[in-house]
Amino acid sequence: MACSDSMVTMNGTQVSYIGHDCEDIPEFLGERYGCLARRLDLSFNQLRSLTGLKAFTGLEELVVDNNLLGNDLQLPRLPTLHTLTLNKNQLTDIEALLEHLAEATPSLQYLSLLGNEACPNQLVSLDKDEDDYQRYRYFVLHKLPTLKFLDTRKVCKTEQQEAEARGAFMKVVKPKASDMVIKVDGRLSRRGSVAEHDSAGHRSDISQGCK
Repeated sequence: MACSDSMVTMNGTQVSYIGHDCEDIPEFLGERYGCLARRLDLSFNQLRSLTGLKAFTGLEELVVDNNLLGNDLQLPRLPTLHTLTLNKNQLTDIEALLEHLAEATPSLQYLSLLGNEACPNQLVSLDKDEDDYQRYRYFVLHKLPTLKFLDTRKVCKTEQQEAEARGAFMKVVKPKASDMVIKVDGRLSRRGSVAEHDSAGHRSDISQGCK
């Protein structure tokens, strides 16, 4: 696809390159706008890589919703980035993603992962419930304690405290097919995906986050 300035929308330090079906960030974007952009919107493309972000040295906000970014996502170090939205991509490995973000985006305060399998809510699967989603929030906040806003909700003090205390044990693990249904006292019972266990292997109750 031929790329040109006519496909770019710029408003002050906000640069948008939306809906052009590119799989990689075009080189001309970094060459012409990398030093100027503080907010970059690359939504509704076909992005599989973000390596072209190296030229955006002062980026503070990045929107890459509705792309094809997967578990091989690699961001350059973006020390001033405080807002990142990755909604509706193909991210499934939440732990690897969070560990990468902790290194690459040390100033991150706002993160949204809605519409990815890594974010267990009803946008992805109808068999997910609020407990699954709250566990995910605790785990994310444990890994990224500087976050002030996650998905559509502000992070409150009680969530931060719970994440610090038990977030390491809150990872939601996808069950094997053989674990989906078991028989307990003669009745069928579901297991696997929603149980959270403490370090001793016992199931713990999950509080419902901010009241």
